[in-house]
Amino acid sequence: MPPNLLYYAIPVFVLLLLVEAVFSAIQKRDLYEPKDTFSSLGLGIGNVLTGLVTKGVIFGLYSLAYHFRFFTLDSTRWWVWVLALLADDFSYYWFHRVSHSVGWFWASHVVHHSSRKYNLSAALRQTWTGNLTGAFIFWVWMPLLGFHPVLVLTMQAISLIYQFWIHTEAIDKLPAPLEYILNTPSHHRVHHGSDLKYLDRNHAGILIIWDRLFGTFTKEQERPTYGLTRNIASFNPAVVAFATWMDLFRKASRSGSLSKGLKYFIKPPGWSHEGATQTTREMIAEYNRHHPQEPIE
Repeated sequence: MPPNLLYYAIPVFVLLLLVEAVFSAIQKRDLYEPKDTFSSLGLGIGNVLTGLVTKGVIFGLYSLAYHFRFFTLDSTRWWVWVLALLADDFSYYWFHRVSHSVGWFWASHVVHHSSRKYNLSAALRQTWTGNLTGAFIFWVWMPLLGFHPVLVLTMQAISLIYQFWIHTEAIDKLPAPLEYILNTPSHHRVHHGSDLKYLDRNHAGILIIWDRLFGTFTKEQERPTYGLTRNIASFNPAVVAFATWMDLFRKASRSGSLSKGLKYFIKPPGWSHEGATQTTREMIAEYNRHHPQEPIE
């Protein structure tokens, strides 16, 4: 298995985090909260540790898929790297979008949205269960098509490294051409907002073009309210990592039937068999009924 580029970037992440924290203190902007930051760091360390095991398994699965590839794409050609970047980013968009619309994947991804602060430490707030519960399947088509598994994992690491710097309020907006093409701090702040009009928007990794193409783009207007519509009331990394999974299994076990129980894992977050909670679409539909003059699309 190739070395993970993400591990080499960690010292730079920590340095930039410290710079942003000093900037926050000087500007008196209250970007950081100590308990929240340590929670994010704990979750990041847990992600790295689980990745030491799961990445090897995933590399093996990608290698197996590559054995049955339809083509062989030569990684020494520059255009293959360009295609790999686009393919990886396309895969990430759909993985990310599905992670917001299917309870099974949301239970892992929710960790990343659990901070009510938006800063570089929040970028390190990563799942412990994502690889174990199948996130990798969204990239299996790449080695099958002919991208070498090393190239696939390298592109995944490059995407995550890119996404680190967009978790900040210290940068307002980039020049318009870059804002149109790239995922930027402005676009990603929207994604982390719990405001109704910002929910489940801007799923991009590196390129915002996928959101523009598939109708999930929303421009940042006022400053978002960060966190979840129902926040996890703990800074304990283990609680944050597993709270939503425990909630899913608890609700499923009390649903009264196998079919209802399964729906908690395949329906969007917020779905409930008795209607006690609402999905994003249901919340927007209710809002639009009460505000027909200013509907949310």
